[in-house]
Amino acid sequence: VVFFTIPEPGSYMEQENMADKTNAPERISWQDLKKNSDGLVPVIVQEASTGRVLMEAYMNEEAYDKTLAEGLMTYWSRSRRALWTKGETSGHFQHVSGLYADCDLDNLLAVVEQEGAACHTGHHSCFYRSVTGGEIGGPHSWDPKAD
Repeated sequence: VVFFTIPEPGSYMEQENMADKTNAPERISWQDLKKNSDGLVPVIVQEASTGRVLMEAYMNEEAYDKTLAEGLMTYWSRSRRALWTKGETSGHFQHVSGLYADCDLDNLLAVVEQEGAACHTGHHSCFYRSVTGGEIGGPHSWDPKAD
């Protein structure tokens, strides 16, 4: 498994990434991002401390703005058709360490400090099932029925 890693401050990777800031925008606005047919942008969520991919979700403009303003991951729920801040009912908040757009500006990577489980099933990551069989994520870290 290959993980994307965020450069440590002052590291060689950070110096390489920061070497040419003259062409980089100061801030990527919602209008700069390319949305899917529903007007949403997919967000891949990665745990800062482990590099593990935790989940995928979607943002609309309101979720994007609220995430940037408050530092807690907020998404658009496609099934409920409502805004939701991760952890608002479970207490399993995601504190933003970084938010990055990909090269095409059509996907976001959120690097977070995860409190508790990220998955609604109680697993730490939503990616706990191997397609070749078995679970790779270990046991539940909480009981979703107790929430």
